[in-house]
Amino acid sequence: MQDSSATQPTRGNGFHRSIGLFSGTAINMTQMCGIGPFITIPIMVATMGGPQAVIGWIVGAILAIADGMVWAELGAAMPGSGGTYVYLREAFQYRTGKLMPFLFIWTVLLTIPLLMSTGIIGMVEYLGFFFPHMGYWTVHLISVAATALVTLLLYRRIESIRIITIALWVIMLLSVIGVSAAGFSDFHSSYAFTYPANVFGGHFFIGLGAGLIIGIYDYLGYFTTAYMGDELRDPGRTMPSSIIISVIAMMFIYLILNISVLGVAPWQDIAKSQSVASLVVEHSWGHMAAAVMTILIIVTAFASVFTGLLGGSRVPFQAAHEKVFLSVFGKLHAKHGFPHVALLTMGIVTAIGTFFDLAEVINMLLAATIIVQSIAQIAALIVLRKRQPTLPRPYKQWLYPIPCVIALLGWIYVYVSASLLSLILAGAWIVAGLVVFAIWARFNRSWPFAPVEIREAYLGKS
Repeated sequence: MQDSSATQPTRGNGFHRSIGLFSGTAINMTQMCGIGPFITIPIMVATMGGPQAVIGWIVGAILAIADGMVWAELGAAMPGSGGTYVYLREAFQYRTGKLMPFLFIWTVLLTIPLLMSTGIIGMVEYLGFFFPHMGYWTVHLISVAATALVTLLLYRRIESIRIITIALWVIMLLSVIGVSAAGFSDFHSSYAFTYPANVFGGHFFIGLGAGLIIGIYDYLGYFTTAYMGDELRDPGRTMPSSIIISVIAMMFIYLILNISVLGVAPWQDIAKSQSVASLVVEHSWGHMAAAVMTILIIVTAFASVFTGLLGGSRVPFQAAHEKVFLSVFGKLHAKHGFPHVALLTMGIVTAIGTFFDLAEVINMLLAATIIVQSIAQIAALIVLRKRQPTLPRPYKQWLYPIPCVIALLGWIYVYVSASLLSLILAGAWIVAGLVVFAIWARFNRSWPFAPVEIREAYLGKS
């Protein structure tokens, strides 16, 4: 085992292996828990039809752990910036050239903004605590204005988001602890643990599929350390451990939060609430305490959208810079030097996403992600084990291929449980990406209009 007090330089890229297990786990948990649980508890309870909604978060954790082990092997073997983009580029270059990394970046232009849309939608829902009579157009005008404000604030060079990230983490913790404490201060076990009749009948698994969509959405971010492989100390240990520990820790946090909320009022009232945290705190501690909690959650939502768009806008820029995506996204702002085309594009898609129902946005987000990222990465792991058997792998998936099988079945279950509208829209986006890729490949004389170019970037490196 390496000395935990040392930091080791890696591959001459300027990074140092300074992030250990504790800090890596904290980074994952920061990305996993923003406003998510505060806006999804009512949806989960309504979808599952009662307090048994807690099962959705347990099953979501199992899927996240299995999928996290896929991320861990790929991330430890191919560390650095890019994440999925790198894994798909390396695995599928032998037969389809740049198609899969191109499609992934194309999908990112939809999925990251949709994820940000959920933050804006949640923020406006909690604004309803102060302005309960907002109409349809008022809600959407505020949503678009908030998205425009975030984009405007990002329309300049931002060197570091460390202070914002730390503040977001502290506010999130205060919010979770505060709501949980409020719930348990006036807790009724009959509300939290009395299940409807025939709750585990044949319809249970239909509800569980829809609930799993919400559950896995709340765990998104468990793979953050896979994008930071060059900065992890002992990545073969730190990466899988940080992923698994963060998922299990967040599962307990979500269960405590969910049970505390369900113990305050009948589940039917929880399912209909648009600002459930405000409802719980007001019920237990009064209107003023609820107002303070609501403000904290609104700030959390806004900050999470800010940091998400900041990081997300850099992904297509990196791919375009490496000539694997549309060159227009590789341009920097002439004065401030940031990828303004990607930022504006994602800002517009975020604003459009706010016109959809929250559950529908989550459905679309996952429907688009599952095919091009989640299932594709499982295939990438298997392909790379065959194509690059000598690739240095600091971590090899435990009990392979069982986690891959569990993750694959879980993602298929989530996909077929998604709404028809989300499947149609996500499918249309991917088909449009195939068309754009064909035009781009023809213009750039790339596969399928030229032989594939093989470049095994990580073989022989340590």
